[in-house]
Amino acid sequence: MAEGAEAEADPRRLRVNPFRVLFLMKVVLALALLRCFAGPATKDFLGRELVSMPTWEWTLCSLTPVILIYLARHPKDWMELSGERVMIRGALGLYLLYALMGAIGKGHPALWIAVAVCLAGLAGMWHLNRKERLRAG
Repeated sequence: MAEGAEAEADPRRLRVNPFRVLFLMKVVLALALLRCFAGPATKDFLGRELVSMPTWEWTLCSLTPVILIYLARHPKDWMELSGERVMIRGALGLYLLYALMGAIGKGHPALWIAVAVCLAGLAGMWHLNRKERLRAG
């Protein structure tokens, strides 16, 4: 109990509302999907591809779930996000899948950074879930 009281009383700990960051993550995910499908859609409708497939911007988009995981690393914040973890894991999985396909298939070296970021995010989620189970048990 003393450990939890110290964490709550620590004036240096900045309390971030994880649901605001989660909303930002969902907006960025929607924009990333729109950006991903914009190239093929313009080719279908206009006959030529006006927007190329995402590369470096996909790496920036893949950072949003990792930032959310980092900001919600406190056990209380992580418990608040218990209902949204599937969404976070799904976003990381989608970013990872596209980054792997682009890095291997198209040879975009910038997408290897996105692969590393996504793997780090999944490892962070695994660590926080494991820490939560150890604390409960």
